Amino acid sequence: MTQSTAGLRRTLGVGDAVVIGLGSMVGAGIFAALAPAARAAGSGLLIGLAVAAVVAYCNATSSARLAALYPASGGTYVYGRERLGEFWGYLAGWAFVVGKTASCAAMALTVGAYVWPDQAHAVAVAAVVALTAVNYGGVQKSAWLTRVIVAVVLAVLACVVVVCLTSGEADAGRLDIGASGGLGGVLQAAGLLFFAFAGYARIATLGEEVRDPARTIPRAIPIALGIALAVYVCVAVAVLTVLGSDGLGDATAPLADAVRAAGVPGLVPVVRVGAAVAALGSLLALILGVSRTTLAMARDRHLPGALAAVHPRFQVPHRAELAVGAVVAVLAATVDVRGAIGFSSFGVLAYYAVANASAWTLGSSVSARALPAVGLLGCMVLAFALPWASVVVGAAVLVVGAVAYGVRRKLRAAA
Repeated sequence: MTQSTAGLRRTLGVGDAVVIGLGSMVGAGIFAALAPAARAAGSGLLIGLAVAAVVAYCNATSSARLAALYPASGGTYVYGRERLGEFWGYLAGWAFVVGKTASCAAMALTVGAYVWPDQAHAVAVAAVVALTAVNYGGVQKSAWLTRVIVAVVLAVLACVVVVCLTSGEADAGRLDIGASGGLGGVLQAAGLLFFAFAGYARIATLGEEVRDPARTIPRAIPIALGIALAVYVCVAVAVLTVLGSDGLGDATAPLADAVRAAGVPGLVPVVRVGAAVAALGSLLALILGVSRTTLAMARDRHLPGALAAVHPRFQVPHRAELAVGAVVAVLAATVDVRGAIGFSSFGVLAYYAVANASAWTLGSSVSARALPAVGLLGCMVLAFALPWASVVVGAAVLVVGAVAYGVRRKLRAAA
């Protein structure tokens, strides 16, 4: 095979795939997403988490079934193309690449804000360059680094849970489950929390680098999701017992505020380090996912064909990785997109809506279509429950992608 048509090396086992998924799901979101979710849902925070978990389970099941049939790089881009047609696959890929590229820059800036606030942009660029270099060296190096990151983050989160639950400030009465934020608030919280632990898509996008994908991916996705959900529940319960839903909603750094309120302010710097490491893990997994989807779209000429090249030695999509790294580095160096990526939440829900619609076509029985139907409906409801600014910008991004697709088809036809 030539460099441009070679496949990627299948080196990842179940454990590697689970760790990569966890690196994305148990990332910076757990340190930041609980506060805005609590502001939206109030005492209904845990209900919002449960709703997000149901939708995520449906999406994960659909993704696992599809990944077993189509074990290629690209995830839902490939599934939509094969099951629904070229346009729907393209739209899913567009939403993922554009939205997640902005997420990469935001995550890099989050690292910078934690490590060296006065030089956040410089640290962000350095983080992008370093992680792009790790990815360039092969997916096994990325998996090894992700193991270290996940171990550190889980250790920090375990400390937070133990400190909060064993402190004299812990009060189970603060877990009073209601819906003070109303149905809309609960759904908005579910959308925010879903986005935070939806990283199991990273496993599917690496389908071409997994050993025995028909067996590995369907096992890795639910395991990673189950562990991440357990972590989110434990942390949410622990923090709520100390801060309550009102205090959590007002927190600027919820986990740090929780350990301070629990009477252990000395743990705050450890939590900040954990947040920075978690952001690095999310960034690493995001760059992996975006570059693999870029590779798949370049193979179909939806992006420049040169990006489909595979390195003859490392067997990674090196041009796609360098292109993604360069774009993210420029964004991280020049603009602060942390407060302007609400459309990424909308985009990822649109991405999973296509995955569920694709899974719907795999069977004709009611039982086979029940989970994809619930997942599709859940994605649509959560997408439009997001703040309207996110909905408008997210919809605009999809429209721009659709117009670009139509223009390119007309130009091809004219040629």
